[in-house]
Amino acid sequence: MTTDALTIRNGHAGDDSLLQLVSFELCNEEYGVEVLKVREIIRMPEITVLPNTPHYIEGIINLRGKVVPIIAMRKRFGLEAMAYDRNTRIMVMELAGGLTGFIVDAVTEVIRIHSSEVQPPPAMVSGNLDQEFITGVFNHANRLLIIMDVDQMVSNQEQALFHS
Repeated sequence: MTTDALTIRNGHAGDDSLLQLVSFELCNEEYGVEVLKVREIIRMPEITVLPNTPHYIEGIINLRGKVVPIIAMRKRFGLEAMAYDRNTRIMVMELAGGLTGFIVDAVTEVIRIHSSEVQPPPAMVSGNLDQEFITGVFNHANRLLIIMDVDQMVSNQEQALFHS
């Protein structure tokens, strides 16, 4: 977990630093991840399906010579499945020393906020999202944006599997 994420989760934002988040949509909810974790955002390419993988792993892609595992965020969090459309994107993120792609419904914008504007998450935040993924909540355009910690979205065992 990053220092910023730890600061937000504990609600002790002493320095009121500027946070930059990439916001994305999943099941009509808005989420954000630290911009420095996002390597790039791509349109849906052809995904090669792998046998005997967890249900939320869509497969792998070749991204400029690198094999990148692709995780369907809706499946990962037990949300209702949806057909991919022209807004569907893969957010390629740095995770455990390698790249991992996360399929999201849409990527909306880059948001700059002060850490003091982030509230700690309440006990029950959203649907099936596990609490350890959530570092804070931010009121954005009269909607709540849920800030997620990418490093906590995938277990250490899963990370080792992806990047061995």
